[in-house]
Amino acid sequence: MEEAAGQAEEAGLASLLDRSQPQRYTGGFNPESWEQEFDKIPMFMKKSPAEIDPEQNPDLACLQSIIFDEDRSPEEQANTYKNEGNEYFKEKNYKKAVISYTEGLKKKCSDQDLNAVLYTNRAAAQFYLGNYRSALSDVSTARKIRPNHLKAIIRGALCHLELKNFPEAMAWCEEGLRIDSKEKKLVETRAKADRLKRAEQRDARKAKLKEKNEQSQKEVLLTAIKERNIKLFLEAFKEEDEISDGLAEMSLNGLSSDSTMGTKVYLDDNGNLNWPVLFLYPEYGQTDFISAFHEDSRFIDHIQVMFAELPPWDSERKYHPSNLELYFEDEAREEMFQLNPENTLRQVLQHQRYFVKAGTPAFLVLVKHSPFSKNYFFGKKVHRLK
Repeated sequence: MEEAAGQAEEAGLASLLDRSQPQRYTGGFNPESWEQEFDKIPMFMKKSPAEIDPEQNPDLACLQSIIFDEDRSPEEQANTYKNEGNEYFKEKNYKKAVISYTEGLKKKCSDQDLNAVLYTNRAAAQFYLGNYRSALSDVSTARKIRPNHLKAIIRGALCHLELKNFPEAMAWCEEGLRIDSKEKKLVETRAKADRLKRAEQRDARKAKLKEKNEQSQKEVLLTAIKERNIKLFLEAFKEEDEISDGLAEMSLNGLSSDSTMGTKVYLDDNGNLNWPVLFLYPEYGQTDFISAFHEDSRFIDHIQVMFAELPPWDSERKYHPSNLELYFEDEAREEMFQLNPENTLRQVLQHQRYFVKAGTPAFLVLVKHSPFSKNYFFGKKVHRLK
């Protein structure tokens, strides 16, 4: 018995000693993830979640219900939304800031100063989102509530500046400076708006002068074309039309820098016309383009240069200068006109049945007596120019 009692006493003492040893604390935060756990506590959150899930964030959901309690006055609720919007604004989350300020305005509180601040703050958020017209609308409303609201005036001036409404930007700055003549932002904005307005006016004058010079050059060009009795294919052109009307049609038909080929007819320093000319080879579906064909140059001179070497697409090696014929087509009459290679471009363009289309004279090049030529001319009347 005594031995058994002694063993029991020793076992109890051992148990007591075990309980008195330091034990690892299993509660609280995990040392390896304490930052993430801290971030789940509303007081320590660095950024609020986009959507609050009551199951995942019960504490935050509870706080939200308290903050936006509908039993609170409209002024208190509007002010809470304003503060929330300000926090989003500090985080540069401008879209959420706009939503918060909008919710505040929806409360239609009787505090007009608070409403003016909400409009102005929402304008600032809209401004940073690039919604300058919406921002301008908000500051205009804020000024109806508080005409001397300086922050609204500054924001409005900046909106007009971004919208390139430089006179309006200056006007808003002047109004703000009458309230505070030393407001740095308004002084800087007014100076910038004035500088940009002057630059815009200068550019407008330059553009108008350039347009006037181009118009004058076009009139000189059209006069030179008409003096040579060269006919332009202009759908709405009539002989009795004024020169300016003809020029409008010329532009539409390629006698401007908008030509499909990127070139246009021009007068050189000696008063001679230089035309962009297109050569078509229907047998092979090929083309050649001369950007500046002097009106007094002969066709044979260009043909000899173009075919000094046979082109790679001439598989039958038959496109020799002496073996080629040039034509233009009178589509209205379905007739063909064969050119004399010794003719100059001016002589051909002055022909009574030649019309310059799209500002670019075009000619067909075919091989003499070839099967393709015979088939191409079948059923068409062919005239030969001297």
